Amino acid sequence: MSKKRSNLSGLVYSTDPNFKLPEENTDDINTLPPAQQNLRIRLDAKQRAGKVVTLIQGFEGKETDLEDLGRKLKSYCGTGGSAKENEIIIQGDNRDKILVWLQKQGYSKTKKI
Repeated sequence: MSKKRSNLSGLVYSTDPNFKLPEENTDDINTLPPAQQNLRIRLDAKQRAGKVVTLIQGFEGKETDLEDLGRKLKSYCGTGGSAKENEIIIQGDNRDKILVWLQKQGYSKTKKI
């Protein structure tokens, strides 16, 4: 099912002549500039079959900007990963490498936990 239609809850047909579909929430969150982003970098191995991943948490902004930053970090580290729910997951222990790259890109409030 399309993401656009997920809020209809299975609605197929309505006999009510005054029925209107609920409008989607179009309030877009503006992405903060890199200097104002408060990112945290930490290592995690929970529920990952013993494999470690580097988590970057605290991103505030649009989902497309989060995915773009995740794509750049994965390319820089040369590993896989994903970006969803305001966090970026990078495979392996790349905390130092990511911290240096983010600070060069202007993310000055980034900290390694």
